[in-house]
Amino acid sequence: MTTETALFTVRRADASLTPSFPPFGQFIGGTFVPSTSTSTVEIVNPATEEVLTQVPAGTVEDVDAAVAAAVAAKDAWAAKTPRDRSAVLLKIADTIEANRELFETLEAANTGKPSAVAEDDISSAIDTFRFSAGAARAYSTLGADDYAENHTSVIHREPVGVVGVITPWNYPLLMAAWKIAPVLGAGNTLVLKPSEQTPLTTLKLAELIAGEVPSGVLNIVTGPGRVVGNRLSEHHDVDLVAITGSVGSGQKVAAAAAGSVKRVHLELGGKAPVVVFADADLEAAAKGVRSAGFWNGGQECGAACRVLVHESVADKFTELLVREISEITVGTPGAGDAEIGSMISKPHYERVLAALDDIRKDGLTIAVGGRAIEGPGYFIEPTVVTNVPAGAAITSNEIFGPVVSVETFSTDEEAITRANETIYGLAASAWTKDSARSLTVPRKLDFGTVWVNSHLVIATEMPWGGFKGSGYGRDLSSYALDDFSRTKHVMYNRG
Repeated sequence: MTTETALFTVRRADASLTPSFPPFGQFIGGTFVPSTSTSTVEIVNPATEEVLTQVPAGTVEDVDAAVAAAVAAKDAWAAKTPRDRSAVLLKIADTIEANRELFETLEAANTGKPSAVAEDDISSAIDTFRFSAGAARAYSTLGADDYAENHTSVIHREPVGVVGVITPWNYPLLMAAWKIAPVLGAGNTLVLKPSEQTPLTTLKLAELIAGEVPSGVLNIVTGPGRVVGNRLSEHHDVDLVAITGSVGSGQKVAAAAAGSVKRVHLELGGKAPVVVFADADLEAAAKGVRSAGFWNGGQECGAACRVLVHESVADKFTELLVREISEITVGTPGAGDAEIGSMISKPHYERVLAALDDIRKDGLTIAVGGRAIEGPGYFIEPTVVTNVPAGAAITSNEIFGPVVSVETFSTDEEAITRANETIYGLAASAWTKDSARSLTVPRKLDFGTVWVNSHLVIATEMPWGGFKGSGYGRDLSSYALDDFSRTKHVMYNRG
């Protein structure tokens, strides 16, 4: 059943954004160089559908050149002290800070993000570099001592070497920062492939920090994943490959990496359950879903997109949630108080609309939203789907758009079982005033991050990563530097 109403229009900024574009080329060996291919990729502003610029569609030869530059630079960079590497990371943070408005404008133009989201992304990127600068100087490891008679053991923490990085389109600069900062902090060099849809802020960062980072330590190759990403994953001189992306992309990376038995770091998709118990603060939970379910237009792997609410309070909660979502403001970058912007691209926009068509075919209730919004740009109404039965496709399929579903449960055990019945294991939240429940439920939820009475609050000092189909490896925190390091045991016979 459908009760859709056309509540939403797009607020549009008075003037279009005028971003400062990076140079054209591949960033290899500390400078922008021509690609070996003349093919290009158009970069589109998804809020207006205008073509912003073009970047090279990179080749295998481009990747090989970038890897060779990273290999040439790795010994000298690894030999630097943690203090020296930390100083470089702090300079990168200062550079982003000094050019904050430039990065925010460029990110918003390339992604269609509202100003508030772009501002948060840039602030978080700055904080990531500053945290990693400190964490790089504060490794902890087992103390040197005699663990076997007459033998003294020492643990060395070493960089892994050359790291291949593949970043997604939903948080272009921030996800680059989540990888670049700990990778460099741990003493590695890297080759990064940004999403072919959103490479501009990553390339701009390379342009602005070229004088601060030694030649070859950071290299960027633009182009399609099937070419650039695959070559990075299979390359025998790449020691570890890290990706933030979909489950399918992660599977391809892991399969390609298997040929050279390299380590992989996978931060993949999610379908985060929000478990609202009968004693929860329902207004707070509804506001929490408004924020965490629709942040970045729901294009967020930890989005609060699947609500399980106790049957005794389901009607009241649903009423509050629909009211909250009905008040969301949709707009283009620069349009004042817009909460959500456009979908990232026409193909993704069409995928989300196809998912909404499937929801209608399944006979589910769309309580608010559910349509494309007229006018230029790839905008979709914030949507709430209610009365969702257990096992419905929407409870397990990652839509990655402004769509939240609501289903009910009867007992705590049922809620936990149903929440865990997904291939994903990235994030979840539990909403309750019961102190005992707040301690026991998170331990039973099979997710890498579990919030209690909040959702999608992220601290740079705390790890981010999932279980099951959401991958393995940890971003943020000192655990990220561990992921991009290796341990070596040296034992001295003093008998």
